[in-house]
Amino acid sequence: MAFNHVALATRDLPGTHRFYTEAMGFPLVHVEGAATDAPPGWLRHAFYDTGDGSLLAFMELHDERFADFDVAISRGLGLPTWVNHLAFDAADDGALDDALERWLTCGHDAVRMEHTHGRSIYTEDPNGNTIEWSCITTPFSPEERACALARLRQPDLPCDAPTDLEFFTAGAHESARDRRRSRPPRCH
Repeated sequence: MAFNHVALATRDLPGTHRFYTEAMGFPLVHVEGAATDAPPGWLRHAFYDTGDGSLLAFMELHDERFADFDVAISRGLGLPTWVNHLAFDAADDGALDDALERWLTCGHDAVRMEHTHGRSIYTEDPNGNTIEWSCITTPFSPEERACALARLRQPDLPCDAPTDLEFFTAGAHESARDRRRSRPPRCH
């Protein structure tokens, strides 16, 4: 069953809107206002279509009870930012490369990681939440599915997942793009 929507808090709705429309490519489909449970508090609720009809929503609170809070899910819990994260499906390696290019062009640093069943790229949204595009290239085998429960319960699970990371900085990407633009065209 697909998600209807996931809702997160934001303290910077304009920055969040730019990130999710420009860097992620998700169209804004609806915005509504609502009262909170303590008048005169209110909220703005913005919905973005993630591409398959599932929605990602952000709530911007205007309520004096909540003036000082950290909207980053993991950081607010005292965890590394990558623990709680949102992962979106990239159809293939080309889509993953396109998403990486879009992030870098929009000024967001990124990390690429190979996984057992594919690869992913990661960045942070303006709220400090880790965002992932993931491309599954090798489906989960019947054997893996059959032993998943045993591995879930295994007290001495081996650390067998790949952990190699490749880092991309938006500044280096911009500098390289500027150098390519300033070169005269090559003649063959």
